[in-house]
Amino acid sequence: MANPSSWIPHVESFVDSSRPSNQQDASLDAVAALLKNDLLTIETLVREMEMYLTTTDNVIRSRGVLLLAEVLKRIISKPLDSATIHSLMGFFTSRLADWQALRGALLGCLALLTRKTNVGRVLDSDSTILANSFLQTLQVQSLAFHDRKLCFEVLACLLDHYPDAFVALGDHLVYGICESIDEEKDPRCLMITFHIVESLVKPNKDDFDVTRDDLSRALMYAFSSTPFFEPFAIPLLLDKLSSSLPQAKLDSLKYLSNCTLHYGMERIGKHAKSIWSSLKDSICSFDPKQPLFSLNSNLPEDTASKENEITKEALKCLQSVMCQLDRSNDVSFVSLIVEDEELEMIFKSTTRDRSYKDIPIESKTKLHALGSILSVSAKVSNTCCNRVFQSFFPRLMDILGISLGSPSLDCNSNDNYGFIEKLKFGALYVCVELLDACRDLAVGTEESLFQSIIVQDSWFSFLQNFSGPLARAFVSTLITTGNLESGEADIYCGVKGLQILATFPGLLMPTSNTSYESILKILVSVITTCCDKRFLWKLALKALVEIGTFIEKFHESGKRISYINIVVEEILMLLSFDNYDMPLPLRMEAISSIGAAGPSFMLRVVQGLEEAISANFLEATVKGNLKSVEILICLQECYSSHVLPWFHKTGGAEEVALRFAVNIWDQMEKNLTFNIGIQGQVLLDSTMTAMRLAVGGCMQENQCLIVQKAFDLLISTTSFPLKESDPFSMSTKLEGLKFYQDLSSLSCRDEWLILLFASVLIALRPQTPLPEVRVILKFFMVLILLKGHIPVAQAVGSMINKWPVKINTMEVSSSCTLEEALEIIFEMGLHSVLDNGPLRKSNYMDLSRESVSNLCLIVGSSRLVQIHAIVGLAWIGKGLLMRGHDKVKEISLLLLKCLLLNGDMEMVTSMVDTVGNGKGQDTQPLLARSAADAFHVLLSDSKECLNKKFHATIRLLYKQHFFSTMMPIFLSSIKESDSSTTRAMLYRAFGHVICSAPLVAVVSEAKKLIPSLLDGLSMLSPDILNKDLTYSLLLVLSGIIMDENGKEAILEYAHGIIIHLIRLLSYPHMMLVRETAIQCLGAMSGLPYVRIYPMRAQVLKSVSKILDDKKRNVRLEASRCRQAWASLTS
Repeated sequence: MANPSSWIPHVESFVDSSRPSNQQDASLDAVAALLKNDLLTIETLVREMEMYLTTTDNVIRSRGVLLLAEVLKRIISKPLDSATIHSLMGFFTSRLADWQALRGALLGCLALLTRKTNVGRVLDSDSTILANSFLQTLQVQSLAFHDRKLCFEVLACLLDHYPDAFVALGDHLVYGICESIDEEKDPRCLMITFHIVESLVKPNKDDFDVTRDDLSRALMYAFSSTPFFEPFAIPLLLDKLSSSLPQAKLDSLKYLSNCTLHYGMERIGKHAKSIWSSLKDSICSFDPKQPLFSLNSNLPEDTASKENEITKEALKCLQSVMCQLDRSNDVSFVSLIVEDEELEMIFKSTTRDRSYKDIPIESKTKLHALGSILSVSAKVSNTCCNRVFQSFFPRLMDILGISLGSPSLDCNSNDNYGFIEKLKFGALYVCVELLDACRDLAVGTEESLFQSIIVQDSWFSFLQNFSGPLARAFVSTLITTGNLESGEADIYCGVKGLQILATFPGLLMPTSNTSYESILKILVSVITTCCDKRFLWKLALKALVEIGTFIEKFHESGKRISYINIVVEEILMLLSFDNYDMPLPLRMEAISSIGAAGPSFMLRVVQGLEEAISANFLEATVKGNLKSVEILICLQECYSSHVLPWFHKTGGAEEVALRFAVNIWDQMEKNLTFNIGIQGQVLLDSTMTAMRLAVGGCMQENQCLIVQKAFDLLISTTSFPLKESDPFSMSTKLEGLKFYQDLSSLSCRDEWLILLFASVLIALRPQTPLPEVRVILKFFMVLILLKGHIPVAQAVGSMINKWPVKINTMEVSSSCTLEEALEIIFEMGLHSVLDNGPLRKSNYMDLSRESVSNLCLIVGSSRLVQIHAIVGLAWIGKGLLMRGHDKVKEISLLLLKCLLLNGDMEMVTSMVDTVGNGKGQDTQPLLARSAADAFHVLLSDSKECLNKKFHATIRLLYKQHFFSTMMPIFLSSIKESDSSTTRAMLYRAFGHVICSAPLVAVVSEAKKLIPSLLDGLSMLSPDILNKDLTYSLLLVLSGIIMDENGKEAILEYAHGIIIHLIRLLSYPHMMLVRETAIQCLGAMSGLPYVRIYPMRAQVLKSVSKILDDKKRNVRLEASRCRQAWASLTS
């Protein structure tokens, strides 16, 4: 038989809903294969899966039941004995009442019901029990589609193969089936219900899977199946376009587009005028929910309403019809457009409006329709584009005041780009839409056809002649309206126009190289000089990014050189930080955005960032330049937030991350003295974050290189005794005291080395070996006790969490097992500092009394050493807890003992008193608080370490296991405690545990927990330091109130809950607490009348007092709550 350790990971993989579906399927197949090959029995599988099949976590339980069902489905041909089938059938039948696991229960029933007689069949008695339970338990029409379909399949299977199961049900069967199928509308389910009704007469096993889209698509294909339908279909579809139903219009437009492709240009040509008239009405009658340009956002908004969908579909249909008729010699559809009188009237009335702000809504709609129609028409073909340009472009130039003799764009001249009059917005907008169409047409044209475009009187000829003056006009909109809020629409058109002119391909580039480079320079100048004009600045940056993306996509090598020299290099000049007044975050945004335009640009940006980091690292760390510190923080945040994620998405992150990490360690090696000012900790934090992300993104081989480089630098520092074979074996007390004194007086650089090395260890993969791991553990444990460094404690916790199960001693000579590592950790003093023996194992050789005394003497406080020890225990315990190690219970009990301060900590205190230090008692409450907060560390999710990003080992349901283990201990400790101070600390720890545990686990124990939860709220809420915990506890109570499974417990303690919530209505330290308390009171009004009515008057009186709260949200919730309670009736 297979060892459970070989197949249980497959079970865990399937049960974990966050795993990829292909991995879950592979795990399912692996378990099924073991069963098929008799390497695993179904009895063993069910026994080992007991936790997953019965847990209170709805997601885990449903996945467990589904796993068992899917396995049975895969072994349907494997013989099973009748006892096993009977047991399984009873289990799945009972699960019909568990709606969270209903799908798995139905699949399991179906898998057993469809088994053949020769491999083991469900007993008739079991099928009768199933049928009765099904009809009594399930409200089929309240379920989702897939579950309803499974329900009907189970009924059909029972009727087909177990008809005797229904004999005893009599009329109940008829009523039950009628109730199940009543109001069913889904065609797939209806086909099965038809089979159920007809199963006794004519069984039908055909599959049926039909949706509205399927029916609509089939009808569309039927319409277009033959050109002979044209005389009937086209008039019908055009008539439907006048329908008042949006969906009917959408369908008609889709059908018309499809029919156009199949009927041929001759048949469609007969309806050209009617089609144009109907499409024009659909486009021009569009009433937008949003304005054409949204002045309150960075970019124009495009709503996804049905009206917008109709407009888009009408434009698609227009393009489809024009493409079909473009080759016709008899019908020129584009002539219908350019010669249309209504369109001409729209052109004349809208293109002369000067300001977008002053255009009426109706005119804006017409302007949008005009621009869209002309744009779609010009995109169809070179011929259509020529015709549209000849009809409209010269007139647009006249309206804008642009002629062939107008000055062109020249960035090197002293031209201020001003126009005598403000450009007319309507003409500017239509012009930009035409340019956009030309650019799309050019991009979609094969290079071999370029010469057919570059001819006299073509659109390209027009655009080439006017491109210089037109570019200058676009620039003028940035200058003349840059300071006016009402000019944002003009700015948008100006920037978009410049972007379009710069993104024409190859030989079809209408502007000269000089004008192209001038466009880039002007957009870059906006970035470097106009950061106070945020709308313009954002649009210019987006335009530059789009230009760069175009260059990379179409491999424009010539333009790439200009782009790098003008844009990338100039933007990288922002890293000099001397010549610009731009805020640092905007500089980083500009640099990262330009780099994201393409790989070649990002590589140059990375090079610039690395040079800037190296230059500022020296200034910040050695010379203490505060400005360099601020710059370096921003640079590293840019690296962490933008550069590394971009490379992870596009590829190439490995080399960049390795180079960054090595560069930091090179800087640490070169700079031997550190002199950092008040922002040193912020800089260190940003460096550690960037280091963790860089190392975490590397593969094992490169992680080994980084670890070795960091470790070599660490041991080469004279302040550390790591070069010795066993630096922690001190022969005399004097040697030990000097050793601790050296470590307690570390230089700033030494602190950086240690914490950066800790950051590297946090991010390592489990397979990455460590050099001298025993020495590292001992050294880090001493540092934890001396300094209490959280990153060091996190590093040790991460090491323990990822410690390999099997050690390859050939790879690492200093390797050790996890048990040996734990022995090293605890023999370095954690137990000695916190406890004098009850929890100490006989095989732990704790630090001597002299060593503990030395530690306390150096630190200056016994309690401070104990607090440091608690920090270490918390993170080590978290690492053990997440991997499911039993040792975490011992750590939890030790932390709990620290909460129960009854004189049990006399050992260290007496030692400190012996050396003349009496500070221990002063920090006793702080010690208890630290122990309580350690439980928050144990269960909360951390962004800095022990997460999936940093490759942590995470066992399923570890929080639920810890919660169920510790809750009885906490409740009994709270009950037995006589000291109010101790009870407060116990409630603090209790609060951290239930706030971090999954809500489903808390709700399942709600009856036991609510009294302590309410007492905890009463005891913790007066202290402002507990405001966040108070809010978290209130959220847990809110979750219980809103959960259907918690109703019984809430009903039992309703009076006490209401009284405690009333007390929180005036909570002064946090608005969210008041708001949530009111919301909870409002939810309590939904409880049975007889249970809450006695509290009605008190609630109304209390809620009325906060109707004048200074926070509007609180007042609104109070008003709703008062209304809910005032309306209570019997």
